[in-house]
Amino acid sequence: MKVKTEKFTDRLFRNVQPIWDANHSHPFVQELGKGTLDKDKFIQYMKQDYVYLIDYAKLFAIASVKSTDLDMMGKFAAILNDTLHFEMNLHREFAAEFGITSEELEATKPTPANLAYTNYMLNAAQSGSLAEVVACLLPCAWDYWEIGKLLRAQYGHDLANNPYAKWIETYDSEEFGNGAKWLIDVMNELADGKPERELVQLEKHFQMTSKYEYLFWDMNYYKQDWPI
Repeated sequence: MKVKTEKFTDRLFRNVQPIWDANHSHPFVQELGKGTLDKDKFIQYMKQDYVYLIDYAKLFAIASVKSTDLDMMGKFAAILNDTLHFEMNLHREFAAEFGITSEELEATKPTPANLAYTNYMLNAAQSGSLAEVVACLLPCAWDYWEIGKLLRAQYGHDLANNPYAKWIETYDSEEFGNGAKWLIDVMNELADGKPERELVQLEKHFQMTSKYEYLFWDMNYYKQDWPI
């Protein structure tokens, strides 16, 4: 009988569960799913997510530069283009539905937690390998997909009355899921054959950025900002 070989992302998924369980049960996520989340908290989230996406997009640029395969280089460049010219525009349109102007989005400054999160990813990406870039990129894409599916399963019966339905539908969508699955496949491809010491470093980035995802939900739920 052929024994199934565990993929690196199987290991990542198994070991990150305590962190992702905390993310999924966070009151911001659960109240968003129920449609009861305070509007001001969601507005802060939209503003902070906008400035986060600007730095997150830079990771795709770094990944393209560090790619040695032309196909992969082109794919990362295409994702960067889509993020800058399509996803950011959709973000502006969705924000407008909550009364947030493009000028307000552009004027937003990152909170301490947001700045720490993006600085961690950018530092790891600039100084590390392509695999390290992907290890930092993956938790946001993968866990948002998991959250989208979870909220659809938990609260999908009442989306018509949920002001955040579009958010849930976006991250539960086949299109978003395909992007997450592509990054999962790339992570496995890049991790294949690497020694354990390098795999440990990749998992460190994956776990750390997953923890920052929790802090991102937390800072928006409690509307945390600079004390001065």
